[in-house]
Amino acid sequence: MEMNAHPPHQSHPAIVKRLKRAGGHLQSVIEMIETERACLDIAQQLHAVEKAIAQAKKTLIHDHLDHCLTDATDGIDPARRVEIDEFRAIAKYL
Repeated sequence: MEMNAHPPHQSHPAIVKRLKRAGGHLQSVIEMIETERACLDIAQQLHAVEKAIAQAKKTLIHDHLDHCLTDATDGIDPARRVEIDEFRAIAKYL
């Protein structure tokens, strides 16, 4: 994996907080499995972990599109800019 140093985005602290919380939930799930808790309870906690990670990923990607793509396309022909803006808008539905 290539490591490019970029300044942190405004959303990064919130993403880190969300991922740390998901990490805590994941540790709880492991303990629940080891102590043979009810499968329904375990599934509910796993679902919460999945949602937290998915939301963190979505926030990161959208933030990247909003900031990095905008910075990279500054000065582009306004006619082409419309296509990029439409891409950013439709990506919100991912």
